[in-house]
Amino acid sequence: MKAIYIPHLLNAIHQTRLLTFEAHFPPLETLVPVRGELSVSHCKTYLEVKGTADTIVTLTCDRCLQCYNHRLSLDTAELIWLDATANAQAPLEREVGMEELIETLSPQGYFEPDTWLYEQLCLALPQRQICDPDCPGIIIADEPATQSAATLTDHRWAALAALQDQLPEAQGE
Repeated sequence: MKAIYIPHLLNAIHQTRLLTFEAHFPPLETLVPVRGELSVSHCKTYLEVKGTADTIVTLTCDRCLQCYNHRLSLDTAELIWLDATANAQAPLEREVGMEELIETLSPQGYFEPDTWLYEQLCLALPQRQICDPDCPGIIIADEPATQSAATLTDHRWAALAALQDQLPEAQGE
C-alpha cells in the first residue's frame, strides 16, 4: 500500500480515503493474505484511522509446544494527532509524561497504512498462546520401570555420565 500524503486528504471527498486491501506483511507470517478495509479521515488537527482486517496465523502453544491455527480479526480505530513538531529530533534520553504518550504525525508528512496495519495486527495477537483451554501441556510417555535412569537422560550427557562413574564419590552413592 502506498503512503498517504496527509495534505492530499484535505482534497478528498469528505476528507477521507478508503482503502480495500488484500496483502501480506512480511514480518507477520500468515496462511492467507490479510483482507480488510481501512479508512483515513483528516479532521483538521488529527487523523481518524479505522480498520478491519482478517487473516489466519500459525501460533505455537505455550503449554504443549504444538502449532495451531488462529483466526486473527481486527476491528479498531485510532486518533493520530497532527503536530508540526512531530518529526523534530528529540533527545535520546528524556522523561515522558503520560499525556505525551500519543501518536503524532507531521501535518505535512505521510501516513503509512501498511505500517499501521502491521502494528495493529501484532497488538491483536493473543498474549497467552494456548491451543485449547483444556490443553494438558507436554505429555511425557511412560517408560518401562526396568530401564535405568541413565537411559532416560539425554544421550549428549553420556560423556559426563562416564566421567561421573570414574569418580570414587559417585560410586559410593
